Amino acid sequence: FGVSRVVLARELSLDDIRAIRGQTDCELEMFVHGALCVSYSGQCFSSEAWGGRSANRGQCAQACRLPYEMIVDGTLRPLGDARYLLSPGDLYALQQMPEIVGLGVSALKIEGRYKDADYVALTTSAYRQAVDEAWAGLPLGITPQEELRLEQVYSRGLAPHFVSGTNHQTVVNGRAPRHRGVLMGRVTRLLDQGIVLAPEPSTVSAPLKPGDGVVFDAADWRSPQQREEGGRVYEIVARSQGEVDVRFGNGAIDFSRIRVGDLLWRSHDPETDKAAKPFLQAAAPLHKQPVDVAVTARVGAPLEIHWSLAARPEVTATVHSADPLSTAQNRGLNGDFLREQLGRLGNTAYVLASLTVDVEGAPFAPASLLNQLRRDAVEKLAALQSRPPRGLVNDPQAILSNDQHRLTQIDTGDGLSTIPIIPSSLHLLVRTPEQLTAAITAHPASITLDYLDLYGLRPAVEQVQAAGIAVRVASPRILKPNEQGLINFLRRLNTPVLVRSAGLLAALLDGEHPPLSGDFSLNAANELSARLFLEMGLERLTPTHDLNAAQVENLARLLGPDKLEVIAYQHLPVFHTEHCVFARFLSTGTSYKDCGHPCEHHRVALRDERGREHPVMADVGCRNTVFGAEAQEASHFLDGWLAAGIRHYRLEFVHETGEDVARISQAFAATLAGERTSSQLSRTLAGVVGAGTTEGSLFVPPNFLEIPLAVA
Repeated sequence: FGVSRVVLARELSLDDIRAIRGQTDCELEMFVHGALCVSYSGQCFSSEAWGGRSANRGQCAQACRLPYEMIVDGTLRPLGDARYLLSPGDLYALQQMPEIVGLGVSALKIEGRYKDADYVALTTSAYRQAVDEAWAGLPLGITPQEELRLEQVYSRGLAPHFVSGTNHQTVVNGRAPRHRGVLMGRVTRLLDQGIVLAPEPSTVSAPLKPGDGVVFDAADWRSPQQREEGGRVYEIVARSQGEVDVRFGNGAIDFSRIRVGDLLWRSHDPETDKAAKPFLQAAAPLHKQPVDVAVTARVGAPLEIHWSLAARPEVTATVHSADPLSTAQNRGLNGDFLREQLGRLGNTAYVLASLTVDVEGAPFAPASLLNQLRRDAVEKLAALQSRPPRGLVNDPQAILSNDQHRLTQIDTGDGLSTIPIIPSSLHLLVRTPEQLTAAITAHPASITLDYLDLYGLRPAVEQVQAAGIAVRVASPRILKPNEQGLINFLRRLNTPVLVRSAGLLAALLDGEHPPLSGDFSLNAANELSARLFLEMGLERLTPTHDLNAAQVENLARLLGPDKLEVIAYQHLPVFHTEHCVFARFLSTGTSYKDCGHPCEHHRVALRDERGREHPVMADVGCRNTVFGAEAQEASHFLDGWLAAGIRHYRLEFVHETGEDVARISQAFAATLAGERTSSQLSRTLAGVVGAGTTEGSLFVPPNFLEIPLAVA
């Protein structure tokens, strides 16, 4: 598709990255430091569903950083101090830098959303040093004190997490969702205006001192809604056995809210500010790209200067004077003068590395000419480095212009009634044998199987086929390098596939393949991306959940309504995560190899602060999906969708019983057949779904101004 660099998923291990590196020449970029999302990038719809703020459009409301309770088989499972069970620790891959550099990764990404300048300065400096040492074959030179500084400036707890492989017991600590800083120790006794602290051994190189800001962590017993105690340290007095008295100013701390056993974190250290200060005062870029310059100067010929990047000699820029050079009256061009003028690269991205001079006679060139040619060369080099990659599938500007013209031709009034009425098709997606039995009885146009046990699919497929109903298999949303066997398995099933992964789509299209439909997780949000997927070979496509109902309707007009399959009932998949809450809280295992697979034996839900219980299910790759508690249904929008010509409607079930599947399917079938109104459908669903219903991501705000989907 013309992409020259890809940012890799944060859930990949170094072994995964090594496998990818061995199969593509594309540049790879990876996250190495900072906050982790609990969901795969692009696969979180919690903000969209619960607040109308699309995380995929940069409006994340961070629902993953809220506390939840865990309901196992209908019973509350105490979590102790791990109530923030969807809030991962921060990524820290500095110690892995020699291996990362050796893999051939082109760029490293430090996550910095809402971080301050100190964070940018200290983290960037540390990774710059680590990269330089790795390139030079030197051991990492970072000291324990410098590592603590990185934890101090901002951290929810630093670890390599998925970079070093999956360990579900360490990704989420769960005590707090925000910056903690450095753990200084645990409270062993209370004093009148202070505490006795048993310090952490790791803080010997950076002990607690007067002026430090601290916070008391009482996650073991205090409600998440209660504020934490904290303040500035006034005095430190050493005791025997390594303990210290930590004293505060009068009235600074409410000691009635402190208990023996509470953890104490240093949330701010003035010494960290001092360490960052030299970087914040830097006036010029610290690292520039070396350039080699060759000058050819002859009397009677234009001055020619050839510039090239030392690291990438193929990136070149040649500049000429407009007129031939004349003979110098006093001093002709020489190397010293040329180096002085051409080396004035100031705040540009370049620095003069070498200068080659080929001079004949005594040619004359004023400093003003050299300065102008230098500026011209810098502009050319910068333009070359920012040039879009070759081989684009389509010219974006041409497509946008064409689509903008077509958008103005769309009839949004009574003309919709001229769209031919085509019988609607109802498609059911089920996840349990009980649901499957009910779905077969409902006899829809098709049944999609989304089972945890992938290798138990064949009997279910045969059961649906025996009933004379079209059957599809839903693929996982993620395909890692070590999961390629899934491709052959899906081919051997010889049934249509609901494709949820772009990588899997490309693999299935390589050779003979069954009919393919694209699901919401392909994130087609506009006509350009939707057409691209359809032209690759998809029969139909389900729009991303980032679109509201009006935008879905508009997309149907642009693509042709027969190309869309819309979801009219579902529990929205709000989080899709590599981290497994089943393994973390229902086992002591680190991965699927030793967790005992509690996902196969227990039903789990996460209860939020509003009392809503969100079901959790694992897929064949042991990845978890958290589904919205309320059922998102489209009854309020069916009339508009039907008028737009949409005829493929899907109902998806999570923990519904077979009876629920039957009643919901029957209600939708009757509505699509014109036997009942959409208002009657809405009332029926409200009576069936115990947790309630919602418009969720389909909600259309009042006075919604439609942005043309060709450019949205």
